[in-house]
Amino acid sequence: MEYVFIIAAFLVGALVTWIVLNTILKSKSQKVLQDAETEGARIRSEKVREAKQKFQEMKNEYDSQCNQRNAKMQQQESKLKQREMQLNQFQAELQKGKAETENMRETLNNQMDIVNSRKQELEKLNRMASERLETISGLSASEAKEKLIEALKEEAKTDAMSYVNEIMEEAKMTANKEAKRIVVQTIQRVATEAAIENSVTVFNIDSDEIKGRIIGREGRNIRALEAATGVEIIVDDTPEAIVLSAFDPVRREVARLALHQLVTDGRIHPARIEEVVAKVKKQVEEEIIETGKRTTIDLGVHGLHPDLVRLIGKMKYRSSYGQNLLQHARETANLCAVMASELGLNPKKAKRAGLLHDIGKVPDDEPELPHAILGMKLAEKYKEKPEICNAIGAHHDEIEMESLLSPIVQACDAISGARPGARREIVEAYIKRLNDLEKLALSYPGVVKTYAIQAGRELRVIVGADKIDDKEIETLSYEIAKKIQDEMTYPGQVKITVIRETRAVSFAK
Repeated sequence: MEYVFIIAAFLVGALVTWIVLNTILKSKSQKVLQDAETEGARIRSEKVREAKQKFQEMKNEYDSQCNQRNAKMQQQESKLKQREMQLNQFQAELQKGKAETENMRETLNNQMDIVNSRKQELEKLNRMASERLETISGLSASEAKEKLIEALKEEAKTDAMSYVNEIMEEAKMTANKEAKRIVVQTIQRVATEAAIENSVTVFNIDSDEIKGRIIGREGRNIRALEAATGVEIIVDDTPEAIVLSAFDPVRREVARLALHQLVTDGRIHPARIEEVVAKVKKQVEEEIIETGKRTTIDLGVHGLHPDLVRLIGKMKYRSSYGQNLLQHARETANLCAVMASELGLNPKKAKRAGLLHDIGKVPDDEPELPHAILGMKLAEKYKEKPEICNAIGAHHDEIEMESLLSPIVQACDAISGARPGARREIVEAYIKRLNDLEKLALSYPGVVKTYAIQAGRELRVIVGADKIDDKEIETLSYEIAKKIQDEMTYPGQVKITVIRETRAVSFAK
């Protein structure tokens, strides 16, 4: 029985508990539902408000876009109206222009008809006049035309001859002046050197004891050296010096170099002398070829035959009236190039002709021919151009000049040889002439110092700034030049430069 009561009590307690829990749950669920409804109402009202606000914003944006679109459409409509007005105006003008064009065309057609009719009348009158002239003159139209042409030809020839004579007279008046200008400018633009060659070379030795070794037993060494080189060796009382004398500079150079090697080596005997001389001759030959190559490279003359290059190198050891031949040839080449440029000719050809113009003075064999003719034949042998060959052969008037290069080479050869100091003069006369130049300028009042420079080609006169003003120095320069020209004899020309300078000197103590 007890178990029954326990189970019944348990069941009653469980029922009561369920009823209580169910009541509590119902009350809570109702509250949750109420809260949910409240929250839902709030959210709904908020969403409705946001939707209204968004709708209002979109409406405002749409209204603004519509306003802008309407404004653009109004602007386009106004532009279209303007264009339509312009088009209407243009069409009206076009119609007006078409009407005017038609009028002008009609007028032009009328005028053309008038012109054609008048042209026909004029042709008829011309035919009548021609027939009448033919009847009166007894000549046909073609014969009259020929006579008129002949008369016009004679008149044109007369006018042309008159014009040519005027040009010739003007050219004669200006040619001398222009030639002097070109020559003076050419001389000024080419740097020159005064190179005087002698017929003797002095070989310096350290002591007189070496003279005995050079002479050798009973003079056999000197005889061997003279025989091998062809140079006269003079051993006299001159201290520490031996003189080598020969007209051929190549022989003198070979003897000098051979003596130098022999003295340096110390072995001096006939066999050794012959060996050294042979070696030195080979060295000098190589030096000749190298000198020729350097000269052609320096002057920019290319394509020469090797034998011509060798002849150019040999010029270094030749002289003409005391002037070194290679220096003369280089100087003439540069003068020719400058003068040819001034005259509008080819300066490269002129330089080539100027460099080769004296190769006839240095051949290996010397036939009995003038050096200009011999040089021309050598140039022809080595395939030089005809105008180059003619310039070489005609520079001393042995043959007729056939190109413009020939007188240029002749003039530049004369310029190079005639300039002061280029050719040999007696030393005393040369020094006296320079002293006379300086004394002549020093005799004028106001002159402080005088210097003759560049072998007498220029005289510089320094005057006192407190004695002569700037205007008077021009007069002084002219008077000195006139007096030198009247009283002295000199080759070429002398440039007189008067210098006046003012100096202010102070000392800081």
